Amino acid sequence: MDRIDREILTRLLREGRATYQELGREVRLSANTVADRVRRLQKSGVVRGYHADLNLEALGRGMVLISDIRLREGVDRRAFEASLRDVPQAIGAMRLTGEYDYQLRVACADVREFESVIDHLKADLGVREARSRLLLREVPLSLDRILSERALSLPEP
Repeated sequence: MDRIDREILTRLLREGRATYQELGREVRLSANTVADRVRRLQKSGVVRGYHADLNLEALGRGMVLISDIRLREGVDRRAFEASLRDVPQAIGAMRLTGEYDYQLRVACADVREFESVIDHLKADLGVREARSRLLLREVPLSLDRILSERALSLPEP
């Protein structure tokens, strides 16, 4: 991956619907050359897809919580992960090391709905403990920072 690939990726992170012509103007290459580079980045797995950024508050799900989850002894982790797909309020999940097994990101309309989600996780999905915090606001940090020369350079031994 070279500097031009990083510039293309930076632009795609900001505007995933940019055309090859627009990208080409920004990096001073033809649209065909940019298309070839984007396809190569997709084929290599660097670009996994393009997504819409939804406003949860506008969707009536403005109460977002982070919940640390500890499973009961003997609960199959793969089964738990598969079961999360049936909990629409769980909009993100990460498997962890340490004291807790998972961290869930949960979007609800209100406290009553969140309580119902936690009750369901405990009664039906094998959750032993849930420790939750209300997300006040997200600090916007763009992934394009990881593409900078500084982030890509390795520290010297």
